[in-house]
Amino acid sequence: MQGLPMRLLPALALLVPLAIPAALVAPAQADGASSVYSSTAPKACKVAGPGGAPEDSGEWLCPGQDGLVVVVSEMDLRQTVSVGRNYKDANAQPASKTSFGPFNSTTDTVEWRLDGAGKPFAIIQRWHLADNDDLGKGGRPNTKQMLVVTRLPPGAVCHVAYVDVAANRNANEVARQAADELARGFACGKDKPKPFGSPGRATALAAPN
Repeated sequence: MQGLPMRLLPALALLVPLAIPAALVAPAQADGASSVYSSTAPKACKVAGPGGAPEDSGEWLCPGQDGLVVVVSEMDLRQTVSVGRNYKDANAQPASKTSFGPFNSTTDTVEWRLDGAGKPFAIIQRWHLADNDDLGKGGRPNTKQMLVVTRLPPGAVCHVAYVDVAANRNANEVARQAADELARGFACGKDKPKPFGSPGRATALAAPN
């Protein structure tokens, strides 16, 4: 998988990331919401800090939209993704402490949902979760894909909804619907992120009962 330098399972590298439309802008929705895209690929980011242990891979600071930055952190083969006005602000957000139990990674593409005035209110990013109950070649776990919807300021930055890619035929559209309907009214710390659309194995791995 193209993306930040990681020592994740080789199977993760075989998965296809969320494609970026040629125009880099998705059509506007009925309420005026639209999408633009940024990247967390190495050439787009700078190293913000090394890992603190041999299994750590550190942190990367990537440009976003409207003066916001994206901070991708990796520890123990698990990632977090947060957004803020700067590195310190992003690392103070709930999203900076939110990952999943299984080994996981993200793709390079970040979709930003914009309101009618062009202000970002949510991001959508594709994650890959290792499924230890589904082993592939060499006994390595295969991965399940999930779209994570994260709300943006004003207010805290946190996960809002999880969309199972395999269980939803139009997963990207379902994730946009979740962002548009839920993100701006979502109360981090009070409201809990839940599967949106049809649940599946990826959302079960993300939020086990």
